[in-house]
Amino acid sequence: MKTEHIVRRSLAEEVAAAIEEKIKLGNFPIDSKLPTEPELMKQFAVGRSTIREAVKYLSQSGYLHVQQGLGTFIKSVTGHHALDAKIEKGNFNDIFEVRHVLELKIIEKAAVNRTENGLKDMGLALKNRTKYATEGNLIACVEADIAFHSAIAESCGNNILTALYNTLSVHVNKFFMEIYKDTTPFLASQKQHEDLMQAIKDKNIQQAVVVANQIIQHK
Repeated sequence: MKTEHIVRRSLAEEVAAAIEEKIKLGNFPIDSKLPTEPELMKQFAVGRSTIREAVKYLSQSGYLHVQQGLGTFIKSVTGHHALDAKIEKGNFNDIFEVRHVLELKIIEKAAVNRTENGLKDMGLALKNRTKYATEGNLIACVEADIAFHSAIAESCGNNILTALYNTLSVHVNKFFMEIYKDTTPFLASQKQHEDLMQAIKDKNIQQAVVVANQIIQHK
C-alpha cells in the first residue's frame, strides 16, 4: 500500500490561505487596503508575528503590495501560483540562474530609478541583516537578506521584474535555510551588500553590477 505524505502547514500559512480566500471571494477588493495588524490579529486569533509572516508570504506571492507608511493593499486575485508551481518543479541551479539574470537587470534599473523611500527600505533591511548575522539568528538573517534584495527589486521601476523576482525569492529563501547552517556567510558578505547599496545610491550602474556579480559568486 502506497504511503501518502501529508504536508503540514504553519499557522502563518493557514492565515495566509484564509486571507487569500477572502481576496478571491471579493471580501478584500483589488486596490483596497488590508485591515490593520491588530484587526487581523483579532479576526484570526493569532499573534502579530504570525500576521506579519502571512502578509510577507502573500506579498511575495503577488496578492498584496506593502507601501511603507501607507499600509498594505490588495494587488491581485490570482497571485503567482502558476509560476510558483513551475518553479517548485525546477532545480535550484535553474532558479539561481534565472535569479542571477533578473538581479543584474533589476540592479541596473534600480541604480537609475531608486527613490529615497526605496533607499530607506534597503537601509533598514541591511541594518537588520548585520544585526541578525552578528547575533547568529539564521532565520531572521535570511529574511533580512531577502528583504534587502526585494527592496532593490521594488526600486527598479518595472513591476513585472519586481513580481518575478519576489516569486523566485520565496524559493531562494527555502534553499538558503537548507544550505546554510549558520550566519557566517552573511557576515562575510555584509561589506559587499553595503557597497551595493552605496553604488545604487550614487546611481553608479557599472559599480553596482560589479558588486552584484561579486555577491552572486560569493553565494
